[in-house]
Parts: sequence; structure tokens; C-alpha cells
Amino acid sequence: MSYDIKIVGGTIVDGTGAPGYQGDVGIKGGQVVALGDAPDSADKVIDASGQVVCPGFVDIHTHYDAQIMWDRMMTISPWHGVTTTVIGNCGFGVAPTRPEHRRLILRTLENVEGMSLDALEAGLGDEWPFETFPEYLDAVEQRGMAINMGVLIGHTPLRMYVMGEDSVERPATEEEVAQMKDIVRDALKAGAVGFATSKALTHLGYDGKPVPSRLADIEEIYELAAPLGEVGGMMQANIGPEFYLKELGKIAKDNNTTVSWTALLAGLFGPGGHRKQLDRTAEMIEDGINVIPQVACRPLNFEFQWETPFPFEPMDCVANLGAGTREERLAAYADPAWRKEFTDSLLPVFQGWWDRTVIADYAPDRSVEERRLADVAAERGIDPVDLALDMAIETDMATRLRLSVLNIDEDEISDLLNDPNTVLGLSDAGAHASQLCDACFSTHLLGHWSREKGVLSLEQAVRTLTSRPAEVFGIKDRGRLEVGMPADVVVFDPDTVGAGPLKRVFDLPGDADRLKSEATGIEAVIVNGTLLREGGVDQVDPEGDLPGRLLRHGAASPVSQLAAE
Repeated sequence: MSYDIKIVGGTIVDGTGAPGYQGDVGIKGGQVVALGDAPDSADKVIDASGQVVCPGFVDIHTHYDAQIMWDRMMTISPWHGVTTTVIGNCGFGVAPTRPEHRRLILRTLENVEGMSLDALEAGLGDEWPFETFPEYLDAVEQRGMAINMGVLIGHTPLRMYVMGEDSVERPATEEEVAQMKDIVRDALKAGAVGFATSKALTHLGYDGKPVPSRLADIEEIYELAAPLGEVGGMMQANIGPEFYLKELGKIAKDNNTTVSWTALLAGLFGPGGHRKQLDRTAEMIEDGINVIPQVACRPLNFEFQWETPFPFEPMDCVANLGAGTREERLAAYADPAWRKEFTDSLLPVFQGWWDRTVIADYAPDRSVEERRLADVAAERGIDPVDLALDMAIETDMATRLRLSVLNIDEDEISDLLNDPNTVLGLSDAGAHASQLCDACFSTHLLGHWSREKGVLSLEQAVRTLTSRPAEVFGIKDRGRLEVGMPADVVVFDPDTVGAGPLKRVFDLPGDADRLKSEATGIEAVIVNGTLLREGGVDQVDPEGDLPGRLLRHGAASPVSQLAAE
């Protein structure tokens, strides 16, 4: 046999948690055909001496739903070794969407996911090649993609599709719930990996209104989850009032399915509060109720401008400005009464937020950039909230602040990463592009938590990035290096792998900005047997045939079947 690609001399870490071992990998026809011993010749040989050879990374929490329609490379995820993503998280997406609701759904994404409306409209254009969810899957598959993708059907576009603008105003009728349930069932039959919803108080859509899924009562959610038990699939959920472990446990038990909730972050339940949540999770799993918390390996940082202060939008005094004009917003920020209301009504998680805030961009005085807001305020003898809002007014809200919201205590993060009942997620790749960039979570985990901190062994870290997320989300044919499995492979240098500093670029449609991070130490990325990246450089034509596959029902169709079609 002659291989298409042979990787020689590396340490094979197969994704199962088993110890690594020296050996070679042979790839042919998109599959791993030799593992450990690969004696035959190859068209392409990759020397992996001193490097790790492992499965491609699986990112279960992304928001590339719109971006995939203009960026088939799904940057920046492949740069950091990600070869499989899941979209539709938090119940958000762009399908199903009627033509008359397109702008409303984009305005919802603009607010709740921090996406540029100009970029969304420029990228998707006036004529979308889909309306229904099955049509969306077909459109994505026909366009092609650089890496693999599984898709959740989201509650928010589903609700708007059936109810229109009433979806953000009221509960659904029995007839509307029945119609939505049929659509969920059809989506699962068409290949959705599951259903996603959100009751999170932070999730506000157009005009500062709650996203449609938040208006659903619990019986509606139970009904929409029922097809998971009939057809198959998992559920991803953002917790909220009266929508937590009891309700998620009922869904998991009634439908014999997995529910993964977002997100168990350090500090979310107060200092040390994560332990109680982990203990409750262990009890449920022991009882056969598969409710899995997602955790994150990076601090939850947001860069924001006061034009759209995403972290504070759950507060009424901020949310009420959402439907106003820029002038009205600026007037509120200048009003001492509004400033007092803002400070007095801070949620517990935001108490003392100025101590965790850095001035990221302030054109009138660059010397204060990358300094703590509290320190600059103290030097100037001014209240830090007054300073932040004065800077916003002075720059017509162009000033950027970077706030560490949660997931800051590294001892707690260590507990969360090491717990056997959690799953790593929440990269949010494709969302909040101008506010954060956690698509580099995989290289950060390998560099910071495995190499530098020693919190995870190399084998643990690789399993955390590969087979564990795949099994939780029902991704059946990814996450392991095994003969006969699709050849999604990453080669990385364990001594240098990591995530580079954030850089602001203006490369989205309409010249909208986003933050990006370069990877270090990722030597090669292979997707379905095709060399996608080598030495940090793309090896495929972004406009040509791309190797990624749509994972209907959590798996790609056999190559022979696609050829026949």
C-alpha cells in the first residue's frame, strides 16, 4: 500500500486518555489505515520527531452559523487545531428564518452574540439560499467547508419562524408549540445533532428585548425536547430562572438523552460554589441522568464599548437604553441620576467591576491603555464609574474597556477541568468577535494548563479536546486516532504550543473588526485525510474544494455514498 500522507517519528496520543507512544501514522482515502507501524511509502511525509500526533480537536460551542456562509475556512478555529465544530449553540442561528424575519434575526445576533450587523448583512446578502432548517443543512453542505461541522437546531429562530415578533412578547399557544415540535422532529431527521435553547438573563436580542427562547415556558421546552427521545440527538441549554438541574434532569431522563448546559464557570455560584454543582452533577450521573456542565479554560473577558455594553445589558437601566438613539444613550451616561442607578443596581457578579477592568483603547491618552481602570481613577481622584463614562462620552463611545467577568480563580478552574463529569466548551468562536477571542481555547489548554501548570497530563488534555466533547455531543466518528476512523489529525510541538496575544483586525464583511489570536506550535492540521495547514500556513485554496464534512446525526456520510450522490 502507498499512503497519501505518512506522519513519522511522533508521539501518538490517541485521544482516549491512554499513554502516548512512539510510532507512525498512515493515511489513505481520508482514513487512518496504519497506526504505530506504517511501513509503506507515501506521497507526503511529515516528520513529527519531538512532536505529538493526536486527533483533531472538537469545539462543541461555536457560533459560525452565519460566518460559514461567507468564510468556508471558519477562521480562526483551524489555526488552533480544531477540525470539528458544533454550531447552533444557546438556541441561536439563522435557520429556519422566513425572508420577512431576516433582519430581525440578524439584529438579534447583533445584540446577543456581539456580531456586527453590517458584517452579517454584507456576508449573507439579500437572498439567502435557505429558509427551512433542512435547506440550511443542504446549503452548508453544498458550499463546502474547511473543517467538519455538526448543527443544533436553535429555539430562537424556530420560535420566530412560527410566531414572528410575538416570539419576544408572549408564551406560545398549543398549536404553535405543536408546529415547532414538528419542525424540531424534521430537523433531527434531516441531520441536526440536537436541539438548543436558552433562558439566560444575559441573552437580550433586538431593541434590548429578551431573545425569543426566554419567553418559552417550561412545558414548551419539554415538548420541543421530546423529539430527541423519538429520533435521537442531544440538547444544549443555557440555564436561567426555573431552568436548571431539576428541569434539565427531567429532559435527560424522559428522553434518554444527554443535556449539556452552559456554563459552570469559576465564581458563578460564589467562591467555592462550584463544588456543590459538581457534587450534584455526580449524583445525577450516578443515577443515570446524563446532565453535563460545560466548563471553560480561559477567563471570561469582554472588550466592550459603551455603545453596546454587553456585560451590563442584563441590568434594566442598561437594557432600557437598547431601543433608544445614540444621543439618548450619551445623555443617560452624562446624567448623575443614571450613573447612581447603574452603580446601585449592579448585579453581585459585577460588584467592584472596575478592579477587574483594563482600559484597552483610549485614543486621547494612550499612556493609560492596558492599565486598570481603578488605578487611573485613583490617580485622578475620580470615581471609577464616572471615569469610565466620562471617557466614553469624550470619545463618542469609542473607548474600549476589557472586563474580566468570571472564570478568574485558577484553583477553581483546575477543579472544573479535572472533574470527570464536565466537558470543555464555551469557545464562542464566531461570536462576540470584537469583544473576545476564545477560539484559541485549545492551544491555551495545552500550553497553559498542561505544559505550564501541570493541571492536566498531556494525555488528559488531548482527551479533553477530542474524545470527551465528541462523546457528550454525539459526534460518532471523530475524537480518536484509530484505524478505520476519518483522518482528522493534529501535529503539535508540546514545548511551544500556545495561544498568541489578541490582535484587532478589520477583515469581516463590511470591514468590520474582530479580535484574532495566532497559534504557536501547531505544525500540521489534517482534515479527512487532506493537509489543511502546515507550518501555520493554509495548504488549500479557500475558493476550491475543501475537506470538511457536514456531520448529519453526528457523523459524515461515507465517501462512497457521497460519490454516488
